[in-house]
Amino acid sequence: MPTLLQRGFAEVVGTFILVTCGCGAVAANSETGALTHPGVALTWGLVVLALIYALGDLSGAHLNPAVTLGFVAAGRFPGKDAAVYVPAQFAGALAAAGFLRLMFPEDTLLGSTLPRGGDTGRSFALEVFLTWFLMLTVLRVSTGAKEKGITAGIAVGAIIGLEAMFAGPLSGASMNPARSVGPAVVSGHLEHLWVYLTAPPLGAVLAVLTNRLLSVPESAR
Repeated sequence: MPTLLQRGFAEVVGTFILVTCGCGAVAANSETGALTHPGVALTWGLVVLALIYALGDLSGAHLNPAVTLGFVAAGRFPGKDAAVYVPAQFAGALAAAGFLRLMFPEDTLLGSTLPRGGDTGRSFALEVFLTWFLMLTVLRVSTGAKEKGITAGIAVGAIIGLEAMFAGPLSGASMNPARSVGPAVVSGHLEHLWVYLTAPPLGAVLAVLTNRLLSVPESAR
């Protein structure tokens, strides 16, 4: 059984890899144009899929404060453990953004999530919906607070790729406060960060409520 410290470190490592690959794809595409938008979306989906297989049995591969808080709200994860996971996720994202600054010194955004045209209302609504859909999927395919197994990896990776594909150009398709905080802090683009700190947790909580309505009581089975 891994210790809480080991699981927290796994969240640091996993979130570092997530943000490095995902935001790195955004930065690489800005520089070269080689990936195109579908390629960037596919990168996000594939890295999440890989990390679920690599870390799912260790930490559950949350990699996202909104997912961790969603598991807490669902009664599947202790709040005291979340107090380790959430800072670990932010630390991994900040470290990744710092690494990307070294790799892409001329990039002014580093994959920051920004509302298209400054439309924060639309981006807020989108981020609530995107995280609601993501968290609902996670709750339906996970075991306890662990995203693991073939079904979880494929389902969650597919949702991330799908949502990045259609909403990326509009809101950045964050669904993840840590993923947004890292590039925003390192690049200095903090002007719309409140959207990505508030909308994903709200979407996650709404997903927990939706899942309760969808769950069949044991007595009715």
